[in-house]
Amino acid sequence: MSAGSAAVPAWLQPLADALPGVMAADLDWREDRLAAVDGARPAAVLVLFADGPAGPEVLLTERAGTLRQHSGQVAFPGGRGDAGDASPAATALREAAEETGLDPAGVLVLGSLPQLLLAHSRHAVTPVVAYWWRPSAVGVVDAAEVARVERVPLAELLAEGNRRRVRAPGGYSGPAFAVRGLLVWGFTAEVLVRVLALGGLDGRAGAGAGTALSLDEALAWAARP
Repeated sequence: MSAGSAAVPAWLQPLADALPGVMAADLDWREDRLAAVDGARPAAVLVLFADGPAGPEVLLTERAGTLRQHSGQVAFPGGRGDAGDASPAATALREAAEETGLDPAGVLVLGSLPQLLLAHSRHAVTPVVAYWWRPSAVGVVDAAEVARVERVPLAELLAEGNRRRVRAPGGYSGPAFAVRGLLVWGFTAEVLVRVLALGGLDGRAGAGAGTALSLDEALAWAARP
């Protein structure tokens, strides 16, 4: 889809305008996200925004609990690149279609963030940002890979009290969100925080951000009624 085929809504236009010039140094990443690793495999995730009944929303998935890596974690649709993928955007759209049933014809790619490293899995990941101008039905396609698919309103994600910091084993510390019984943390939360700030969509996202929880505490916090 060309940039002129669908109108970007006013609330998303600042993000679309900011993406072409964004540099990794502008986003204050942890050093290990920017390191070079020989043999890192290319991958991409789809940061997909849409207009929903409750306002702007983002598409998230919960990975199946049986997966070898990142089991049970909340993630953007996406995965490893294939030889036939023409670009990171092609990878992100293909993987999103395979995981959620998304129709890529209804998606307008706005741009991407610079490539980031997931050192423990040796993947170099490109976050691809897009507008879902013609939403299609989505859901779990393969329960062996995805447990849930959620269209999450930004108003819910950014509601007061839904933001903390999480400390995980190994010394990791980073932002986290609690929404719909899910804990959004790690790489996904890091990307969300920066994309929302880049587009001026973060609202009260800083509220409660200084309160640090252990991973077990954070999971219990997110599962609260």
